[in-house]
Amino acid sequence: MAWDEWEQLKAQAAERPSTHTRLNQLAPDGGGGGTGDLVVHQNDLGAVGHEARLLYDDIRGQADIGAAGADGSGTGSTARAASALKSHGFQLGGALDTTVEIWTSQVKSVLQACAHISDHLDYTKKLHAEDDARIGTVLRGADGSTVSVSQLDEYFK
Repeated sequence: MAWDEWEQLKAQAAERPSTHTRLNQLAPDGGGGGTGDLVVHQNDLGAVGHEARLLYDDIRGQADIGAAGADGSGTGSTARAASALKSHGFQLGGALDTTVEIWTSQVKSVLQACAHISDHLDYTKKLHAEDDARIGTVLRGADGSTVSVSQLDEYFK
Protein backbone atom coordinates (compact mmCIF):
# COMPACT_ATOMS: atom_id res chain seq x y z
CA MET A 1 0.00 0.00 0.00
CA ALA A 2 1.41 3.36 -1.01
CA TRP A 3 1.66 6.24 1.46
CA ASP A 4 -0.84 8.41 -0.44
CA GLU A 5 -3.32 5.52 -0.53
CA TRP A 6 -3.04 5.21 3.27
CA GLU A 7 -3.63 8.94 3.69
CA GLN A 8 -6.66 8.74 1.40
CA LEU A 9 -8.16 5.86 3.44
CA LYS A 10 -7.59 7.77 6.68
CA ALA A 11 -9.35 10.82 5.25
CA GLN A 12 -12.31 8.71 4.10
CA ALA A 13 -12.59 7.12 7.53
CA ALA A 14 -12.54 10.53 9.19
CA GLU A 15 -15.43 11.71 6.97
CA ARG A 16 -17.67 8.80 7.98
CA PRO A 17 -20.00 9.23 10.95
CA SER A 18 -18.36 8.18 14.16
CA THR A 19 -19.33 4.87 15.69
CA HIS A 20 -20.49 5.07 19.30
CA THR A 21 -21.44 2.49 21.85
CA ARG A 22 -25.12 2.65 22.66
CA LEU A 23 -26.52 0.90 25.69
CA ASN A 24 -29.96 -0.59 25.45
CA GLN A 25 -32.24 0.72 28.12
CA LEU A 26 -35.85 0.87 29.17
CA ALA A 27 -37.80 3.54 27.34
CA PRO A 28 -38.41 6.67 29.47
CA ASP A 29 -42.18 6.11 29.25
CA GLY A 30 -41.80 2.80 31.08
CA GLY A 31 -42.23 0.73 27.94
CA GLY A 32 -40.36 -2.44 27.29
CA GLY A 33 -43.04 -5.07 27.18
CA GLY A 34 -42.93 -6.40 30.70
CA THR A 35 -42.75 -5.73 34.38
CA GLY A 36 -38.97 -5.97 34.40
CA ASP A 37 -39.05 -8.31 37.38
CA LEU A 38 -37.47 -11.73 37.21
CA VAL A 39 -39.79 -14.23 38.79
CA VAL A 40 -38.79 -17.79 39.56
CA HIS A 41 -41.06 -20.11 41.46
CA GLN A 42 -39.79 -22.83 43.78
CA ASN A 43 -41.47 -25.54 41.72
CA ASP A 44 -39.66 -24.27 38.59
CA LEU A 45 -36.30 -24.54 40.32
CA GLY A 46 -37.22 -27.94 41.68
CA ALA A 47 -38.20 -29.20 38.23
CA VAL A 48 -34.93 -28.03 36.65
CA GLY A 49 -32.90 -29.54 39.49
CA HIS A 50 -34.83 -32.78 39.22
CA GLU A 51 -34.25 -33.00 35.45
CA ALA A 52 -30.54 -32.31 35.95
CA ARG A 53 -30.39 -35.15 38.48
CA LEU A 54 -32.25 -37.52 36.11
CA LEU A 55 -29.87 -36.61 33.28
CA TYR A 56 -26.91 -37.22 35.57
CA ASP A 57 -28.26 -40.65 36.52
CA ASP A 58 -29.02 -41.56 32.89
CA ILE A 59 -25.60 -40.52 31.61
CA ARG A 60 -23.78 -42.19 34.46
CA GLY A 61 -25.66 -45.42 33.87
CA GLN A 62 -25.40 -45.50 30.10
CA ALA A 63 -22.18 -43.76 29.06
CA ASP A 64 -19.17 -45.96 28.55
CA ILE A 65 -16.69 -44.23 30.81
CA GLY A 66 -13.28 -45.65 31.62
CA ALA A 67 -14.33 -48.72 33.62
CA ALA A 68 -17.69 -49.43 31.95
CA GLY A 69 -18.00 -53.10 31.11
CA ALA A 70 -15.07 -53.66 33.42
CA ASP A 71 -13.53 -57.05 33.91
CA GLY A 72 -11.98 -58.29 37.16
CA SER A 73 -9.03 -55.90 36.77
CA GLY A 74 -11.30 -52.86 36.43
CA THR A 75 -10.47 -52.29 32.77
CA GLY A 76 -13.38 -51.32 30.56
CA SER A 77 -14.34 -53.23 27.42
CA THR A 78 -13.32 -50.41 25.08
CA ALA A 79 -9.97 -50.02 26.82
CA ARG A 80 -9.45 -53.81 26.58
CA ALA A 81 -10.24 -53.67 22.85
CA ALA A 82 -7.73 -50.83 22.39
CA SER A 83 -5.10 -52.82 24.26
CA ALA A 84 -5.75 -55.93 22.19
CA LEU A 85 -5.53 -53.97 18.93
CA LYS A 86 -2.26 -52.33 20.01
CA SER A 87 -0.77 -55.69 21.03
CA HIS A 88 -1.40 -56.97 17.49
CA GLY A 89 0.27 -53.93 15.97
CA PHE A 90 -2.87 -52.09 14.82
CA GLN A 91 -2.63 -48.29 14.95
CA LEU A 92 -6.35 -48.26 15.55
CA GLY A 93 -5.61 -49.43 19.11
CA GLY A 94 -3.79 -46.21 19.98
CA ALA A 95 -6.51 -44.12 18.36
CA LEU A 96 -9.18 -46.03 20.26
CA ASP A 97 -7.26 -45.50 23.50
CA THR A 98 -7.17 -41.74 22.83
CA THR A 99 -10.88 -41.82 22.02
CA VAL A 100 -11.62 -43.52 25.35
CA GLU A 101 -9.60 -40.88 27.23
CA ILE A 102 -11.34 -37.97 25.50
CA TRP A 103 -14.78 -39.56 25.78
CA THR A 104 -14.29 -40.24 29.49
CA SER A 105 -13.13 -36.67 30.08
CA GLN A 106 -16.12 -35.22 28.21
CA VAL A 107 -18.64 -37.45 29.97
CA LYS A 108 -17.16 -36.51 33.34
CA SER A 109 -17.49 -32.81 32.41
CA VAL A 110 -21.17 -33.26 31.54
CA LEU A 111 -21.76 -35.24 34.74
CA GLN A 112 -20.07 -32.51 36.76
CA ALA A 113 -22.22 -29.83 35.10
CA CYS A 114 -25.44 -31.78 35.81
CA ALA A 115 -24.42 -32.30 39.43
CA HIS A 116 -23.51 -28.62 39.77
CA ILE A 117 -26.89 -27.51 38.40
CA SER A 118 -28.81 -29.90 40.63
CA ASP A 119 -26.80 -29.05 43.75
CA HIS A 120 -26.89 -25.31 43.07
CA LEU A 121 -30.66 -25.28 42.62
CA ASP A 122 -31.13 -27.33 45.78
CA TYR A 123 -28.89 -24.85 47.62
CA THR A 124 -30.75 -21.88 46.11
CA LYS A 125 -34.14 -23.24 47.15
CA LYS A 126 -32.90 -23.83 50.70
CA LEU A 127 -31.23 -20.43 50.93
CA HIS A 128 -34.30 -18.54 49.69
CA ALA A 129 -36.58 -20.48 52.03
CA GLU A 130 -34.31 -19.44 54.92
CA ASP A 131 -34.32 -15.83 53.66
CA ASP A 132 -38.12 -15.85 53.46
CA ALA A 133 -38.38 -17.17 57.01
CA ARG A 134 -35.90 -14.56 58.30
CA ILE A 135 -37.69 -11.73 56.50
CA GLY A 136 -41.01 -12.97 57.85
CA THR A 137 -39.57 -12.85 61.35
CA VAL A 138 -38.09 -9.38 60.89
CA LEU A 139 -41.29 -7.94 59.43
CA ARG A 140 -43.30 -8.41 62.58
CA GLY A 141 -44.20 -5.72 65.02
CA ALA A 142 -43.04 -5.78 68.64
CA ASP A 143 -46.33 -7.46 69.58
CA GLY A 144 -45.84 -10.21 66.96
CA SER A 145 -48.38 -8.83 64.51
CA THR A 146 -47.55 -8.41 60.83
CA VAL A 147 -46.25 -5.07 59.64
CA SER A 148 -48.85 -3.03 57.77
CA VAL A 149 -48.47 -2.14 54.11
CA SER A 150 -48.26 1.56 54.94
CA GLN A 151 -45.41 0.87 57.37
CA LEU A 152 -43.64 -1.24 54.74
CA ASP A 153 -44.08 1.63 52.28
CA GLU A 154 -42.16 3.88 54.67
CA TYR A 155 -39.16 1.54 54.52
CA PHE A 156 -38.90 1.99 50.76
CA LYS A 157 -39.02 5.78 50.74
